[in-house]
Amino acid sequence: MHTDKAHVFKRCLQGLQVCLIIISTACAGLDEKSSSVDRAEIYVQLGVRYLNMNRLDVAKANLEHALQENPVNINAHNALAFLYEKIEKYPQAKDHYAAALSIAPEDLSVQNNYGRFLCEHQETQAGVILLERAIKNLLNDRSWLALTNAGLCAVNSGQVQQAKAYFKQALLANGRYAPALLAMQKMSYNNAEYWPAKGYLQRYLNSAAHTSESLWFGMMTERALGNQALAQEYRDLLINTFPLSKEAKSLAH
Repeated sequence: MHTDKAHVFKRCLQGLQVCLIIISTACAGLDEKSSSVDRAEIYVQLGVRYLNMNRLDVAKANLEHALQENPVNINAHNALAFLYEKIEKYPQAKDHYAAALSIAPEDLSVQNNYGRFLCEHQETQAGVILLERAIKNLLNDRSWLALTNAGLCAVNSGQVQQAKAYFKQALLANGRYAPALLAMQKMSYNNAEYWPAKGYLQRYLNSAAHTSESLWFGMMTERALGNQALAQEYRDLLINTFPLSKEAKSLAH
């Protein structure tokens, strides 16, 4: 993938669009008088909360309970797909994304998450179709999510100019969206556009913390611009902050 896993999973969690409640309140709602639909929603809320806490086993159990109560709960399918994706069980992830899409083909979160997933697993055409549906939906007030994913999909398939157009459109919709800014930093550097790459990194740092990638491309950009002191600062920060990253390891050779 062309973004850090952490960025991808953070976007997925944001895209689930499930309202979370305090666990104790949710548990109090699980009584015999609750309908199966209501119980399913409570289990989903618990499951997503545990996902945020990275307690994946408990999250999985709650989300599976949700589907036992209500097999057509799209949020449960969407969240389970994300969970399986996180633990690299991709066939199961695909099954749950597909189930969510069959239940709610116009759901923006499902279109965005499943479209991104397909693009990342060599099903580019199908992925782009879903992402374009999300982008063109006039009810989508967070179009930058699907636009950025479509841009990453285009990068993966070698369509650099198309990717650039997607990213710029995403930044027009939300100029502080960190994954789009990071993508433009990398793309600018790779096109030998070093001053724009520097500018995108500065904008990125106004919205998010450094990643190993942002530091690597920042270091390489400053080297290209002749700013050796700042390049060394980025290098040291990369090694000290992300010593196990592939970028840091490459500096040891």
